[in-house]
Amino acid sequence: MNSESTTPDTSAEIVAAPLHCGFAALVGRPNVGKSTLLNALIGEKLSIVTPRPQTTRHRVLGIYHREGVQIAFVDTPGLHQGEHRALNRAMNRTAAGALQDADVVVFVVEALKWTAEDELVLERIKRSERPVIAAVNKVDRVHPKDRLLPYLANLSGRHTFIDMVPISAQKSDNLTPLVDAISRQLPQSAALFPTEQLTDKSLSFRIGETIREKLTLELNQELPYGIAVEIEQMKDEDGQLVVQASIWVDREGQKPIVIGAKGERLKRVGKSARLELNALLKRRLHLELWVKVREDWADNARALQQLGLE
Repeated sequence: MNSESTTPDTSAEIVAAPLHCGFAALVGRPNVGKSTLLNALIGEKLSIVTPRPQTTRHRVLGIYHREGVQIAFVDTPGLHQGEHRALNRAMNRTAAGALQDADVVVFVVEALKWTAEDELVLERIKRSERPVIAAVNKVDRVHPKDRLLPYLANLSGRHTFIDMVPISAQKSDNLTPLVDAISRQLPQSAALFPTEQLTDKSLSFRIGETIREKLTLELNQELPYGIAVEIEQMKDEDGQLVVQASIWVDREGQKPIVIGAKGERLKRVGKSARLELNALLKRRLHLELWVKVREDWADNARALQQLGLE
């Protein structure tokens, strides 16, 4: 008699059960709401958000999990015209690269608006020959709602979209139909990521981005885009995480602008970032910030590599 158990082991089958699984690139012009959409889909802040265009500089992965579905959403820098600096060219390459790696493209547009940069993005998407879903964002701002119908009709004439889904990323409205539309385009496979993983970005990256977000919000229009954050060191000390970070500016005259009178501006930035990070990490964090000048870093290939932008 065979001594091996005849009871089927279903655990392996459960683990290996095929999902609708793959990569969805969130693509659009700057400031159209891609990062807000990523955060709303994942349910956690992974990409920083400010009112200023071109806030997103890196490819940020957010992994969405639900029964039968795993979607790796890729937030991208806004594709834009005017590649005057090496930084701008690197951002456009990052966005274009995400297009080529995607199983499906989510083309994010703003309800009732169409610009030359939207047209540029759509042309890039067409060349990728990927299936495309249009996510028409900020529909909560459209009143009355029937104003949206002509816009959708016009948009449908610009490309053969797999689907068009009106959404509000800010209010997390109508996101389930968007996820459903994406899922239908994804191949069946085993999970690509563990169920507990939400992003591929490190803790130091998320800390640096949080500091940069608070800087951008604080400085508003006072400083151009020549600002970056580099985490120099992280260590546990006296029950808290001590983070030492350098803020790069590309002109000597920008340094006092960032620091502010008697250092007050830098203190506000540090406090705002620390409070958000305390909540994120659920532990005490101590930030030490320095402002350093690195002339024309946004046109320096080595500097862009150091910051993970190339």
